[in-house]
Amino acid sequence: MAVWLARRGHPVHPLAPGTKTPAPNCPDCRGGQHPPQECPCHALGRWCHGFHAATTDVPTVLRWWEAEPGFGAGVSCGPARLVVIDVDAHPAPLPERGRLLPGIPVDDRVDLTGLRSGFDTLALLAAYRSRPNPCEDTSTLRVRTPSGGMHIWYRAAKDGPRFRSSSGSSPKVALAWQVDVRAVGGYIVAPATRTSAGVYEALPGARLPAPLPLWLTAELARTGHSVEDAPSKPSGGPVAARQRAPHARGLQGRERAGERVLAPLVDEVRACAARPAGAAFSEKLNRAAFTAGGLAAAGHLDPEECRRLLLEAADHARPHQPRRNCLIVDTGLRAGSNRPIHTEERP
Repeated sequence: MAVWLARRGHPVHPLAPGTKTPAPNCPDCRGGQHPPQECPCHALGRWCHGFHAATTDVPTVLRWWEAEPGFGAGVSCGPARLVVIDVDAHPAPLPERGRLLPGIPVDDRVDLTGLRSGFDTLALLAAYRSRPNPCEDTSTLRVRTPSGGMHIWYRAAKDGPRFRSSSGSSPKVALAWQVDVRAVGGYIVAPATRTSAGVYEALPGARLPAPLPLWLTAELARTGHSVEDAPSKPSGGPVAARQRAPHARGLQGRERAGERVLAPLVDEVRACAARPAGAAFSEKLNRAAFTAGGLAAAGHLDPEECRRLLLEAADHARPHQPRRNCLIVDTGLRAGSNRPIHTEERP
């Protein structure tokens, strides 16, 4: 499994036999007496400090597992651009309603009877956003954990935002109660790894990570998972250049048609100003940005003008979060640019 993952661009590192913790190497590493960047093991091609030593070099991986065939495999999420939703099912007292879905008030009229794990809170979040439950997403790799939880593997866009890891019990950065996030600064246990508690078992469905859904991208941005150096503007290039200078006949007519499609979506974003919470703001902004990206890619609208309109509407509705607004807009524009929308199509 480790070689299979490495060949697919997922940096791997050994886990101590029978555990889900990284294997130590040198004595100083075992004692935790030096930082990863000062460890001499890395220059010698040895494993040390967990995901800091992860590699896609197949000869190195083969050498490591020949030295200890009982190793499990960990995958460094950041370099692989993986975002893994780690759903826990640990027995724990239910927190107050405000901690179930950070930033989303759960009305007192909502019956929480039977809610007891991350499976329930992730399903609640998906239902609130009117989106499919990721736990049932057979289009991506899902792994059942020995404790009864689930790892849902997704792949972030190469030119999109980067996200940090978090714990579902954190009072500061969390997606949902008992739902952890494994991304930059973390690792995930690979399927088929055996521990004393059992085997990490791939579930029926896809065997590779699917692209991170747009609505989850927005939720991660909304809940503070964005890494600070994430790109803030769509990259230029041949496609962007063509978008900025369309010369085909009927341009003005196409622009008017594109504006007719986009205008109601932008108005929905602006209207969120009347409701400080519970207006599905992120979802509406995502949809508007995705549509704008598709219209611009088809030559119906100017991408820079689209971005300006979207940010103006977003900042009007949520003036306290300009960085997050920018991230949602740019992510949506990038995603939409991969699916050109012609005016006879509906998004």
